[in-house]
Amino acid sequence: MVTTTTGSSGPTITPVILAGGSGTRLWPMSRKSYPKQFVPLLGERTLFQDAARRMSGSSGSVHFAKPMVLTNSLFRFIIAEQLAKEGIDPEAILIEPEGRNTAPAILAAAVHLAKTQPDAFMLVAPSDHVITDRVAFHEAIAKGLMATARGDLVTFGIQPTRAETGYGYLEIGERPDGSGMPIALRSFVEKPDAVRAEEMLATGNYLWNAGIFLFAVKDILAAFEQHTPELFETVVQAVDQAEADLGFLRLAADPWAQADNIAIDYAIMERADNLSVVPYGAGWSDLGDWDSVWGHMGPDEQGVSVAGAATAIDCRNSLLRSETEGLEIVGLGLDNIVAVAMNDAVLIADKSRTQDVKKVVEALQRKGAAQAETFPKDHRPWGWYESLLIGGRFQVKRITVLPGASLSLQSHFHRSEHWIVVEGTAKVTLDADVTLLTENQSVYIPVGARHRIENPGRIPMVFIEVQTGPYVGEDDIVRYEDRYARG
Repeated sequence: MVTTTTGSSGPTITPVILAGGSGTRLWPMSRKSYPKQFVPLLGERTLFQDAARRMSGSSGSVHFAKPMVLTNSLFRFIIAEQLAKEGIDPEAILIEPEGRNTAPAILAAAVHLAKTQPDAFMLVAPSDHVITDRVAFHEAIAKGLMATARGDLVTFGIQPTRAETGYGYLEIGERPDGSGMPIALRSFVEKPDAVRAEEMLATGNYLWNAGIFLFAVKDILAAFEQHTPELFETVVQAVDQAEADLGFLRLAADPWAQADNIAIDYAIMERADNLSVVPYGAGWSDLGDWDSVWGHMGPDEQGVSVAGAATAIDCRNSLLRSETEGLEIVGLGLDNIVAVAMNDAVLIADKSRTQDVKKVVEALQRKGAAQAETFPKDHRPWGWYESLLIGGRFQVKRITVLPGASLSLQSHFHRSEHWIVVEGTAKVTLDADVTLLTENQSVYIPVGARHRIENPGRIPMVFIEVQTGPYVGEDDIVRYEDRYARG
């Protein structure tokens, strides 16, 4: 349970992390089935893990409670696993039946938190942003708390460094004086064209809209009830009728489907009159394209950034990444090029066109290419698998099962399977028989047989699965028992 206390050091804040997005501008590493917030783009940790760590513990007068996470059913086990790796125990992981934008998500978090902590404060932040200075970020939050004390809804505006056309803007009442203290917000401005962006940069009265918010739960609930009463009613119903699903809370689908698909900017921030902005200029990025990733990777003196098995020869102002072990990417004489290689797709683009990568995804979708949306490594609650080879009547997979994890007890109508253990120890159920297999041992699973594989060990277990039959699709599964409560 969240414990919210107020003392001389200030209130405890519950982070609300929005992690349901499925961005396409960092394709092929970011895809609908496994978007950028869960990918280690700038080091060993993912953007989601960095966000959770950034909003945990205490720093100065800022104290964080356990985080809440808003996501969808597809990502719930990924989130639980990545939080566990960081030693972070969430207050709640709320599952949205379908994406309805930020206003319903934030409202659901506030309604849920108010049930036990009506006097709580909440900090809402996307899960896929880069904030390089944790201490400065916490100092900005502390300044924002000064405005929440008088009932203001606070947003954070990034001091612009260029005439950016890819962000929305916040118009403020005065130029920031460098103190970082809250300033009155005049209006929200849509993404401008290049000319308008230059004009706004010159005035100094505009900040980038970071989509980060801070407010007291009672104040944001009052704002929703006043400005969007119908949305307020439907989301309250979705939370009141929510059902526990293992360690998650699944919002009720019927009332949630009636909620408006609307951003909090339009639902509340453009209508409320108790708004403040905290200017922030200590390093922020939404990491929205490969050009941004190139910059954060730290280019060398020739402007070249490399990652993985990548080699640059006589290249300038370029990014080369290999995301597959054993796949070497070599650039020769490249200038202003982005090249990202995975085992199922390769992106080669002019660095000035990286904002248009979404057009690549749209083109792949039109031709029905699986690479448009499906990540080559399919993450499941028990681990992950990747297809190594697919033929007309067969498929070969490499499957990794985490320690203590288990696939469901299942059968197939159309395929048989051979399992060969290559790392660790497997506990195999085949109809009434249960056996242990170690490395280099195998078992045959006939069509229709009930079977399950588990990892009883303390290290990941890896096995090769060879499927044969007239159909090897993922929907040819009948589950009888499943510890993860999947259908």
